[in-house]
Amino acid sequence: MADRYARILGTEEDKVNCPFYYKIGACRHGDRCSRTHLRPHFSQTLLMPHLYLPPPPGPDGQPVDDSEPFEDFYEEILDELAKFGELEEMHVLENLGDHMFGNVYIKFHTEEEAEACLKTMSGRYYAGRLVAPEYSPVTDFREARCRQFDEATCNRGGYCNFMHLKYVPRHLRRLVRDTRKKRKKKKSRSRSRGRDRDRKRSRSRGRDRDRDRKSSPARDFKRSGSEERRAKIAAWNKDRSDTSKEAAAPAAAAPEQKEA
Repeated sequence: MADRYARILGTEEDKVNCPFYYKIGACRHGDRCSRTHLRPHFSQTLLMPHLYLPPPPGPDGQPVDDSEPFEDFYEEILDELAKFGELEEMHVLENLGDHMFGNVYIKFHTEEEAEACLKTMSGRYYAGRLVAPEYSPVTDFREARCRQFDEATCNRGGYCNFMHLKYVPRHLRRLVRDTRKKRKKKKSRSRSRGRDRDRKRSRSRGRDRDRDRKSSPARDFKRSGSEERRAKIAAWNKDRSDTSKEAAAPAAAAPEQKEA
């Protein structure tokens, strides 16, 4: 039973859970959907609904070229989100449906980074609009994107229920990769600093041990020759005899005072 449920979860055979919300993180029926939307309590992926608004169409009703404003938007959002951690993917939709229009998906390297971003960005404003990030069940964008749109053969147009991802230029994709490189450099720097501290500590400990060994009389005794050893033993015996005589002298003087 459990194997069958795991197999049909998020598919058309699943009559309980909404397959579109499971794959895309959005459903055109919203809360009125007859199936359950499994909203995750934690995830690597965040959804920021309707964050990107393209410029209005021209006088003839045709969409205008938004490559320049889109690049400015993408770079600005990327710089802000990179503060929270390593970004693996960032996608902007160009679907026209109300439930997908202007949606931005951000996938972080860890769930903790996504949580920090969600807590910080919630309640903030961008271009006069409230930012309301939420956890998304989408982890594999290959299953969520429209393959026919990638091949320029999608007949549904902008109202397709699968993701139509906006084209991201190469230099912006390089910026996403740079966030991962910077994160790795920071980790390597912290590790190298820790190694340097460990090396310094080990060196200082080694110096202390050398000092203790040099100042130890037992070390000096082992290293000395046979004649020196005999002389040292004789000096130790003489010191012992002198101290014993000094200790016995007061004890012998006490009875003489009583007799007087």
